[in-house]
Amino acid sequence: MNSDVPTPIAPGQPRRRPPRGSYSNRLSSNLLGVEGGQDGGSVPVQANGIVEEEIAEIKRYEVDWVQDAAREELRRRARERERTAHPHWGGAAIGLNAAFLNIVTEWLSDIKRGYCTTAFYLNENFCCWGAENAGSGISEIKCIIAGFVMKGFLGFWTLIIKSIGLPLAIASGLSVGKEGPSVHYAVCTGNVISQLFEKYKRNAAKSREILTACAAAGVGVAFGSPIGGVLFSLEEISSYFPLKTLWRSYFCALVATAVLAAMNPFRTGQLVMFTVKYDRSWHFFELIFFVIIGIFGGLYGAFVMKWNLRVQAFRKKYLKDYSVIEATLLAATTAVVCYPNLFLRIDMTESMEILFLECEGGHDYGGLCQMVGILVQALHESAPDSSFFASCEPDVPCITPGTYAFLGAGAALSGIMHITVSVVVIMFELTGALTYILPTMIVVGVTKAVGDRFGKGGIADRMIWFNGFPFLDNKEEHTFGVPVSTVTMNDLTVIPSSGLDLTSLEWLLSENKFQGFPVVESSTSRVLVGYIGRTELLYAIERAKRERSVLPSARCFFGTAPSSTLTPSSTLRPPMSFDTIPSTSGQMSIDFSRFMNPTPLTVHPHLPLETVMEVFKKMGPRVILVEYRGQLTGLVTVKDCLKYQFKVEAEGNPRDDSSLNESQERLWRLMQHGVAWLREKASRVTGGQIQLGSPPLLERSMRSPRSSHVAIDDIFRGDHVLELGDR
Repeated sequence: MNSDVPTPIAPGQPRRRPPRGSYSNRLSSNLLGVEGGQDGGSVPVQANGIVEEEIAEIKRYEVDWVQDAAREELRRRARERERTAHPHWGGAAIGLNAAFLNIVTEWLSDIKRGYCTTAFYLNENFCCWGAENAGSGISEIKCIIAGFVMKGFLGFWTLIIKSIGLPLAIASGLSVGKEGPSVHYAVCTGNVISQLFEKYKRNAAKSREILTACAAAGVGVAFGSPIGGVLFSLEEISSYFPLKTLWRSYFCALVATAVLAAMNPFRTGQLVMFTVKYDRSWHFFELIFFVIIGIFGGLYGAFVMKWNLRVQAFRKKYLKDYSVIEATLLAATTAVVCYPNLFLRIDMTESMEILFLECEGGHDYGGLCQMVGILVQALHESAPDSSFFASCEPDVPCITPGTYAFLGAGAALSGIMHITVSVVVIMFELTGALTYILPTMIVVGVTKAVGDRFGKGGIADRMIWFNGFPFLDNKEEHTFGVPVSTVTMNDLTVIPSSGLDLTSLEWLLSENKFQGFPVVESSTSRVLVGYIGRTELLYAIERAKRERSVLPSARCFFGTAPSSTLTPSSTLRPPMSFDTIPSTSGQMSIDFSRFMNPTPLTVHPHLPLETVMEVFKKMGPRVILVEYRGQLTGLVTVKDCLKYQFKVEAEGNPRDDSSLNESQERLWRLMQHGVAWLREKASRVTGGQIQLGSPPLLERSMRSPRSSHVAIDDIFRGDHVLELGDR
């Protein structure tokens, strides 16, 4: 970085701010490789379009909602009838994939209890039916939709591996479900399909609208709740949700659930296995127990999130080098503990169906249904004539234990995810009972109130913080009471609008890893001219070298080239672009003004920091420049805002993690002793033919464990897997 600081302008000296054309005019201006100084001439429309397409291709990961919408409107007018992708393609693919996963998962789960003798490829329901009549990655997705880039996270191979590994993991008996990961594979499906169409491949904002719609479809097929999926996408996933995205999310979820219903994977007509119907209502005396369930949901969510983060910290610190061994031991332990148990052997989704059902009839499974709501049922049976149960009808079961399991599941989901409206709608669509909307709302409301006492944000928000992703949550409100100049980066690397040679410009790019550079009139005056991104600048230099013979000493201009720098012979020739200029002995000057944004987003240094954070949330720029009376004084990014936010929170809530670190160290030593004992026993039994683990590797890990969390400075150093781009 250079250490240039703003230089005050002498009294009486006119303060000039260069005019800035509109962004659309900048896109339609000529790309000139200037050797002469005459005005006139233009680049052919076809060549101009090629340049814009190439720029759009290299910027396909960056998203700016406003500018992308304007460019898309221009493209739409130019190609009114061009074939493009629509949300229903993604919805249909998500529905097919969900049906496939449901069928494979149920078949693999039933293998543990036997197989169909007439056709081994049929699961238990299909086998009997044939005999009678022939029956997650949400935190990363939130960041991606917010405008960040995680290359490969939504790729084709991720979709394939997820679709294969998910049924195997569920059928193995692990305590995992497909409801959370359904959002991930649905968004992967939408991303893969959208890349087949130029409209979405080159437009990051449009692509993220597709991802938002696919997230809604993923929840819709997981819970059989298309409206709940749309609300989940609005409440939890998307940080920018215009009305058109609402409609597209609804349509995508509708198509996905329709395809799933048409395939009928369970041969029951249900979208999911645990769909239930209640034909009995609830009583007002049960409100007391509903509140208790809500309190439990809030406490349970806080407990799970706290210990989940601690386990993640331990795994990141000690077990990162032993992922295969960890997964193997976890699967083996789960099999040993769960398989002998009749209730744990069945699939988790099937157990939810049993717990949700009304216990009368032949739907019980080893008495499991009676275990839920037994307290309230026992109270009623002990004192059926009490005035407390006066509203119960005679000769009709007063208590439905399945409803307590149903409400408890909603409370747990709300407590862990910290979502409210979408949970109520999902539960309503699962039961189809309007009478249970009020109990669900009460339970979820109490859960929300209790959970907020233990911290803001659900498990996805906590994991974003834990992994150090630069994400501003639009649900949070802050009052810092400081101006933006408090967090502004003042020691900037700037590019003068004229006078810099090509060699110096390339050296500046090689020595700095910044994603963009402010352009000023000169390093002394610091009058702001514009802003140019690193991607555009690299592309412009590469294109200039590829198309023209450019001298290393060629002067680079980011505005109108001064006439004093032009050669006399050039006045006889019109200006030439990279596409049309003939071969010469070498260009003496290059104009990069086409690739510069002459109207960057700027703010006053005294603007409150809270307002700047809202601008980042609502508009999603990569960077905001800070200028005072036309002079550049600094810039601010999302990372700068988050660093200050974490600093304030750390000062207001100091934590001492020494006891936690000691506990983790004791647990790690205990695990090492256990592994050493197993290694010794295995070696003794097999005569040394089987060796478990590597003692030197374990000792090295104990001496230098990894940090259990990501330090604030490491989060924002710029070498993280996450890349920050314009929305």
